[in-house]
Amino acid sequence: MLKEILGVSERLACKAVGLARSTYRRSPLAQTPADPDAELRQWLRDYAAKHPCHGFRRAWAALRHDEHREVNKKKVHRLWKEEGLQRRVHSPRKRTGQSSWPAEVAADAPKVVWAIDFQFDSTIDGKAVKIASMIDEHTRESLLNIVERSITAERLIEDLEKCFTAAAARRWCCGWTTVRNSFPKRCNRFAPGRWG
Repeated sequence: MLKEILGVSERLACKAVGLARSTYRRSPLAQTPADPDAELRQWLRDYAAKHPCHGFRRAWAALRHDEHREVNKKKVHRLWKEEGLQRRVHSPRKRTGQSSWPAEVAADAPKVVWAIDFQFDSTIDGKAVKIASMIDEHTRESLLNIVERSITAERLIEDLEKCFTAAAARRWCCGWTTVRNSFPKRCNRFAPGRWG
């Protein structure tokens, strides 16, 4: 009103009255629609009904390319969520059936399960040391200890055969041999030279 009466600019009129210019420019509540995005919301609902497998990105692309409307992607995403059009992401069902990993073998008696493990360490001078150890899982008795700078396959097989020969001489042998992070191996009977 001051603007028209005195012929001053909007800035000076607002400053004189002490009113923020954004408040002056704001349209009255009666003139604003209840939902400015009602038409866009309806379009998104129709699109989701027509294309149930599409998400908000495909809807946004259709708005831009097919409808030739400049709409912010974030706004489309917000309206898509508010309308409850998001689909639940289906993770693949867990397959039922037998596992390929064998069941854990219980060491409920001595000489049933033997476990072999390989460890690597270094001495003070920085040289590598390799350790191969085998124990009875039930009694925790140490059956084999090899500590060398280098353990060859031939050396390991030779020591394992000695261990199994000693076990066979005492008329008992392990039922299972396990290696960490590997399948348990069934040892039905001692067979020298069958390693490798």
